[in-house]
Amino acid sequence: MDMAVVELSRLQFALTALYHFLFVPLTLGLSFMLVIMESIYVMTGREIWRTITRFWGKLFGINFVLGVSTGITMEFEFGTNWSYFAHYVGDIFGAPLAIEGLMAFFMEATFVGLMFFGWDKLSKQAHLFVTFMVALGTNLSALWILIANGWMQHPVGARFNPDTMRMEVHDFMAVLFNPVAQAKFVHTVSAGYVCASVFVLGVSSYYLLRGKWTAIAKRSFTVAAAFGLASSLSVVVLGDESGYALTDNQKMKLAALEGMWHTEAAPAGLSLIGFPSMKDKETHFEVKVPYVLGLISTRSLTGEVTGIEDLVGRANQRIASGIVAYDAVEKLKVNRTDIAAREQFELHKQDLGYAMLLKRYTDDPRKATLAQKEQAAWDTVPHVPVMFWLFRAMAAIGVYLIGFFGVAFVLATMRRFDCRKFLKLAVFTIPLPWIAIEAGWMLAELGRQPWAIDGVLPTFLGVSSLTVAQIWTTIVGFTLLYGVLAVIEVKLMLAAIRKGPIEDHGPAHVQDTRDGYAPLPAE
Repeated sequence: MDMAVVELSRLQFALTALYHFLFVPLTLGLSFMLVIMESIYVMTGREIWRTITRFWGKLFGINFVLGVSTGITMEFEFGTNWSYFAHYVGDIFGAPLAIEGLMAFFMEATFVGLMFFGWDKLSKQAHLFVTFMVALGTNLSALWILIANGWMQHPVGARFNPDTMRMEVHDFMAVLFNPVAQAKFVHTVSAGYVCASVFVLGVSSYYLLRGKWTAIAKRSFTVAAAFGLASSLSVVVLGDESGYALTDNQKMKLAALEGMWHTEAAPAGLSLIGFPSMKDKETHFEVKVPYVLGLISTRSLTGEVTGIEDLVGRANQRIASGIVAYDAVEKLKVNRTDIAAREQFELHKQDLGYAMLLKRYTDDPRKATLAQKEQAAWDTVPHVPVMFWLFRAMAAIGVYLIGFFGVAFVLATMRRFDCRKFLKLAVFTIPLPWIAIEAGWMLAELGRQPWAIDGVLPTFLGVSSLTVAQIWTTIVGFTLLYGVLAVIEVKLMLAAIRKGPIEDHGPAHVQDTRDGYAPLPAE
């Protein structure tokens, strides 16, 4: 097995996913912000809200196109770069993706055209319904994608069939209502709402600093401040729920992001800072808040959070059990009517994936040495320092954004749109949600390693039969293509922002004489 092919395949998918996820959060958040803005237009009949909705809708459209084009590429990569993964778990993993394409993607693609070209052809109420359907379709797309990803994190409702040598679904409702998938969905879409709120708030602040489009900027600022405050609070609450889900379903990921090498007496403390070392298997210079981790992850004072070393010990036991299951599968290949082998497999089938970890060191897991088994058990530990700091970077930005939106909400409520220090801060805050979201994605995916499907299929077994040269060629090609698309995207967005909310058939400046606000002086 060429591990270079494995690592390059991982790199290519990671780069594609990270790039795609630059567009998804803004699409998720802007879609529902458009619904809010257009609802105000329908209820009040004030034309300024129509102009506001159309302006932010234009930016939504630019972002939407890039998100769709990059997302399609990712789905094709399962067949090109991860063909054994697609073969082994395609019956389960493919179903949510197919439903997403047939139900959610087609719905949003249909209604998005009506949203952009139906302003003068539909009634106010009908167009609002269309905008809502675009938002619903966008968020349903995220739901089905995250159901598929959640199954990779916590594979439920499926089992290995030794007759077909593949994983097969036996309870689709368990896949659908997977607790990890549900927690990931609400946390992810809330993060998208925060991202869009920061974007709208930042662009509105830019207009206020320049003294341009002030009537529109103030209203957009107010909507973003309220929507962002609610969303940022929900991200923390729902993030806590995601942490609680890890306690039952992904204990190693929880221990790694806390740098928790040894099991502590309940309730465990939460590390504020520390320096985990993979070499020493210790976290140095650690500063902890007593009891907090135990309360968050177990919702009790008596629940235990298991440390990395104890989890490695359990992995060693599961590897031994998995070897028994592997032996039974090999016997069933020869004789499918072997009753003893069938019973042996049924007793140990939940650990078959752990035996497959040994494939990295030997062709036949049954012949693995004690050292190889020990190494395979330690392979179940993700890179702890990276996990530790990614989580803290994400959490720090999340706490900052709560305070940021709190101040914005107070200023909007008091009609204090002339606080130039905060307006400048809002402009510079625009990149932070994307940094936190990308860190969160990396945390989720790196924390699952070495598994493509947690406890079922090791990542190194899922790749296609490709060469290093072939993968480098596609990586370079995608990088160049997406680099060009990124430049186009940024230029289009900046051009639309510089142009401002000008209607093609309307005046060059929208002024609402009833707002009573004087424009700020330009810098």
